[in-house]
Parts: sequence; C-alpha cells; structure tokens
Amino acid sequence: MNELPNCPQCSSVYTYEDGVLLVCPECGHEWSLNAENASNGDQKVVKDSNGNVLADGDTITVIKDLKVKGSSSVLKIGTKVKNIRLVEGDHDIDCKIDGFGAMKLKSEFVRKA
Repeated sequence: MNELPNCPQCSSVYTYEDGVLLVCPECGHEWSLNAENASNGDQKVVKDSNGNVLADGDTITVIKDLKVKGSSSVLKIGTKVKNIRLVEGDHDIDCKIDGFGAMKLKSEFVRKA
C-alpha cells in the first residue's frame, strides 16, 4: 500500500488523494505531492565570495568596483547593501542600493557583512 504523508497543517493521518492533490478531511487543506517533493531537496544554496551562505534579508558588502550597465556611474567597493532578496538566475541577488535604486548583483562580487 502506498503510504501518504500527514497533513502539513494539522498533522492528520487521514489524508487522501483527489486527482493530483492530497486532501485532509479534518481541516480541509489541499496540497500537491509534487510540490512537497520539489521543496525538499531542490533548494539552491547561494554563497558569497568567501563561501558564506546567504539568505533573504542579509546585509552584504560589495568587494570590487562594479560598472553599472547603461550608466557612467560605478558602484564603489565597500558599498553596504541591506535587506537582500535571493532570486533564480545568473544575477542571484536582488536589492535596492541608495543612490542607484533597484539592482541585481552576482553573489561572487559580494561578501556577507
């Protein structure tokens, strides 16, 4: 027999399948088994230039002068950036920098402050 997981909200053992969803009869919560499996091991770990793991809300420091694309200005070394957000893609840090506005950075050019 195929063992179904307990409800993630109320921990009920009486879950059942309804098409592609799992349903809890006690609290009415519905969720996808595929989404649960994907969230268990597919998390990408973002590390700074020193190998420290970065998380949403961290404060970072720029480690080299970076040219701002489409502008003649430069983001100077030592610029502190607060409250970062990690995103998927080549530029994996999304942030707002005072004097520059919204910007995406690569984690290899920053270090955790």
